[in-house]
Order: sequence, then C-alpha cells, then structure tokens
Amino acid sequence: MKVNRKIIEIDEELCDGCGNCVPSCAEGAIEIVNGKAKVLADQFCDGLGACIGECPTGALRIVEREANEFDEEAVEEHLRIRKGETPPEPAILACGCPSTHIQTFVPADACREANEPATHQSAGSALSHWPVQISLVPPTAPFLKNADLLVTADCVPVAYPDFHRDFLRGKVVMLGCPKFDDVQAYVEKFADIFRTSNIRSVVVVDMEVPCCSALPQIVREGMTAAGKEIPLEEITITSKGGGLERGRLSAAI
Repeated sequence: MKVNRKIIEIDEELCDGCGNCVPSCAEGAIEIVNGKAKVLADQFCDGLGACIGECPTGALRIVEREANEFDEEAVEEHLRIRKGETPPEPAILACGCPSTHIQTFVPADACREANEPATHQSAGSALSHWPVQISLVPPTAPFLKNADLLVTADCVPVAYPDFHRDFLRGKVVMLGCPKFDDVQAYVEKFADIFRTSNIRSVVVVDMEVPCCSALPQIVREGMTAAGKEIPLEEITITSKGGGLERGRLSAAI
C-alpha cells in the first residue's frame, strides 16, 4: 500500500557511481545499476538516510513523497537472496490455502519427453514454479532471478491448446487480467521485479479482445519505471485459440 513518507531520492546527474552508499544501507535498498546508484524498490528503503553521509557528490537526499510502505519482511527475504541463502518455507495460511507458498519445480526434460509414449507427450507440464498470479509473485522470488519471463492474460491458457509446449517451456510465467485487476499495482510489481531480478527477456501473450491490449503497456511502464531496457515481444491469440500476431516491442512509453 502506498503512503506519504520519507524516502531516499538519488540525483543521477550528481551520482558518479562510486558505490560508497551501497554498504551503508543495511537494508540492501541501493545498488549500482549501469554506473548509477539506484533504489531497487521503495519497500526496501526505510528513509532514515544512513547512506547520505557516504555520498561525496551530494547525490542522495531524503524527500517526502507517496511510496510503498517499508516492508521489513521483504527486506529480510531480499537480503537472504543476495547472500545466496535459501529462504525459509513460507507458512501455509490458517485457512489452508497454499496460494502464496513459493515452490520451484523441475519440468520434464527433452530426453524424458522423447522417450515417453506419444499418448503422454502432450500432457507434460512445463510449469517450473508457484505461485503464478501476478499479484501473488513476490519481486524477490528465487525463480525470477535471471529468468526469461512469460507474462500472459489468464484467458490465454484456456484458449490456446498447446500453451505449455509453445510458450511456457523454459520460462517463468506470471498471469493476470488487465481488465479486472489493479493495473497500477501491476506496474509497480513489474517495476520492482525488473529492478531486482535481472530479467533477461519478456514475452507477453494476450488475447485479441480490446481489454487485453493493456497488458504489454503495463509491462513497458514497469520497465520504464525501473530504468531498464529488456527484449520484449508480444504475441496475440485469437478467441478461437490461434496465433494472430507477434512482434518486438520497445520499452519506451
């Protein structure tokens, strides 16, 4: 949730990329990206300003603006991942729903599939992780690191019969509905992911219906907010399940 609070702001014109501010941030909120200091995500920055005194050029300052609340649990997970530690298994909610339980699977490899009977080949799942809903995937999830990302409208796997074979294999998938879900929350989620996870490429698969056209725009806005340029491709599926159009997109808005 966004609140009005104090947070670190970095002036890129003044920043010389020396990196002195990085070790002074106990929360790991700052990293050097493309030669400039960056706040990786608002939720990692407590706004106390321990990093300011380490900057020789005066590029860092405390401002008060609308930002995501400081999240201590997200910081702890972020620091564990940076140290290469395995995060603890998240607790199952009291209601018994495992929707937020982070899991990584090992999909069947090509050799195994080639030796399976033909009647079973189409049934093999290419899913490599859980959860898959955009709103449930934390930006620091281990399976996002250095991933090729597949962002899909949630109608696509229903309409397109060979979704796993043609799109999902070898990718980390996130799905949602740009019509009914919180678009701004999606933009912020993708911005946090692009800042922290070194995503290598993105494929957006949407439907030909008008409401789906917002999905690639959401991803582009997330890239722009994160200051990233990542190869981005859009594939559009017809309502009858055929491939309609595909093409490279620019991250620029």
